[in-house]
This record gives sequence, C-alpha cells and structure tokens, in this order.
Amino acid sequence: MRVLIVEDEPYLADAIRDGLRLEAIAADVAGDGDTALELLSINAYDIAVLDRDIPGPSGDEVAARIVGSGSGMPILMLTAADRLDDKASGFQLGADDYLTKPFELRELVLRLRALDRRRAHNRPPVREFAGLRVDPFRREVYREGRYVALTRKQFAVLEVLVAAEGGVVSAEELLERAWDENADPFTNAVRITVSALRKRLGEPRVIATVPGVGYRIDTGPDEAREESEGG
Repeated sequence: MRVLIVEDEPYLADAIRDGLRLEAIAADVAGDGDTALELLSINAYDIAVLDRDIPGPSGDEVAARIVGSGSGMPILMLTAADRLDDKASGFQLGADDYLTKPFELRELVLRLRALDRRRAHNRPPVREFAGLRVDPFRREVYREGRYVALTRKQFAVLEVLVAAEGGVVSAEELLERAWDENADPFTNAVRITVSALRKRLGEPRVIATVPGVGYRIDTGPDEAREESEGG
C-alpha cells in the first residue's frame, strides 16, 4: 500500500510516515496543497491522508480534486476539529473516513487497511493488450515487463486506447473521456499528449495514427513505427 500524507506539521508528518513504514505501508509527505497536487499528478497512491487546514489549496480543495479526477482513491481526513458538522462537511466533500487529532498511530493503520480492503473489492480489471499492461487501480503501466512512468493525463489517454483493443478512437472521444466537458474541442492537447505518450512508451511505436480518424493501439509495430510524430 502507498499513501500520500498531506500534513503541514513537519514533526507529525514525519512521525506518521516513519510509523507507517514500520507497518510496511509506503508513505510520501506533502506539507502544503500545491505539493500534494503535484505529487498526485505524478505518482500513484492507494489512499490520501489529508489535513484540512494546510497552506495553499486547502485539504478540502485537494479532496475535491481527487474526487473530480475519478480515480476512486479513498480519502481519510485528519483534523483537530471534532464537531459533527465538521465531519459532515468532510464526508460531503467525498472523504471516506475521518480521524480527529490527537490519535494513536495504530488506529490510523487499522483505518488505512480497512479502506484498502474496501477498495480492493471494487478494483477495475487490469488490461493487457499488444504488450501493454495497464493497471487502473494502481495507475501503473508496463510495456513488455518494463515499468513506464506516465502523467495522469497520459495514463488516461492510454487507458482509453487500450480499452478499445485495437479499435480506432477519435481525438474528440479522447478529449471527452480523458479531459472533461469544459475542454476546448479545437485544442491540440490530444495531439501533444499522444506525442508525449509515444515517447514514454518507447520504440517500436505502439500507438498508430489513422489519418483523419483518430488513434489506435497497433499490434503491428512496423506499421506503428511509420506513423508521423505529430499525428
């Protein structure tokens, strides 16, 4: 299990991180909202542990971004407040559990493991196609057994393409499914993201362009290699 701890009290954050590691739970620490959002964009976490009162974007804002991403990542809120209305507002934001400071590390560990078990029952299937292995639950991608680090947007695009199992996916559909309803339909974001994704996946290229139609995962690497870089 890998968790993100968002806590602006350094001693408490370090104590939690070190204690979790002793329980075989990997933990990264963010001391403010901006750092938390940056880590969430580049790493795959099983659970987020959020203090609500942090510098920069608040814990509530970070929680809203996690929920809005559609990742399904469980959120455990940490706060000094123990009033029922504070807890209610946290749950309304999308929190899955709530822990009031001060707390025993053992209780945090038990709650984290309970959240992980609960999430395991609803894990999306791992998809394997054309030498690619895409794990939506852990947000991990492997090509021919080699781990490939992707940004959240690159992962979202690849997930859609792999799910199509060689079928063509239009740029418009990628924009709709990997971005959101507010995305500009005239943007070149899809082309730029696909180009970067190709580079991350390496040679031979596995994402082919179907001119005037869209993109697909190609099981014939020679053909994919001939596709244009910017297509």
